[in-house]
Amino acid sequence: MENSEELKHRAGFVNIIGRPNVGKSTLLNALIGERLSAITSKAQTTRHRILGMLNGDDYQIVFSDTPGHIAHPINPLHKAMNVFVEGALEDADILLFVTDKYEAYADDDEFVIKMQKSEGQKISRLNKVDMYRPDEAIDLVNYWKEKFGMENVILVSAKEKVGIGLLIEKIISLLPVCPPYYDKEALTDKPEKFFVSEIIREKIFLNYDKEIPYSTEVVIEEFKEGDKIVRIRAVIYVERESQKPIIIGKNGEKLKKVGTEARLAMEEFLQQKVFLETQVKVKENWRSDESALKGWGYKG
Repeated sequence: MENSEELKHRAGFVNIIGRPNVGKSTLLNALIGERLSAITSKAQTTRHRILGMLNGDDYQIVFSDTPGHIAHPINPLHKAMNVFVEGALEDADILLFVTDKYEAYADDDEFVIKMQKSEGQKISRLNKVDMYRPDEAIDLVNYWKEKFGMENVILVSAKEKVGIGLLIEKIISLLPVCPPYYDKEALTDKPEKFFVSEIIREKIFLNYDKEIPYSTEVVIEEFKEGDKIVRIRAVIYVERESQKPIIIGKNGEKLKKVGTEARLAMEEFLQQKVFLETQVKVKENWRSDESALKGWGYKG
């Protein structure tokens, strides 16, 4: 027989969805209180679905950060990223839809239709509330309530940590009564090796322009933990031979800068000294290579 504590406990999956570059990853990090997702000002930084757990004595929220939904995917990588989003629409207890005042959706938008059909509870989170006029906020709340039939529209600024507590309270109130799905000490379902690769990829997005960040993938070939230092060997893959010297830079300066920034971020994340070795290789047109995408975790 279930005891009274089990009957009070709430748990569920809260999937964060929306278009690219609306602040989904910033929100996950703010909700969890840890830097799990890569954050840059460039769209499509997030490529994988990342779980992050927020635990309390009587609740466990399993957040899921997803790639931004791409309306017109142009390669198999984009299609694989959209599969992560579509999965999130189907397996959520609560859908946390992230948008801002600059967005609008047509009624026949594929994403809107799938959202409306989803059986999960829905919360719309309007981001960057610090940039709204009062009349704008009222109009936008009404717009999203009507668009998706949402009762719950919450104004938040993830960057400024405004409205985060209210959002968490609303989510907990909507969670089903359920025991925890994961160990209460767990923070995420991903290994440290995954986050190390994401740190490098984030630094690439921050240090290179145009197509270069989107043409790169980072693979960790060695991750050895010692008593005093973690030794990591990473390969940065690009799609064309002409991109390799751009990543490396004159006399290796660009690659050295990325490596230094990544190493410092890794040391903060791992709370340990890191020795990082980076190498650049070419994998022709990897974004359209089904075998590479499967090997790198984009396809089942």
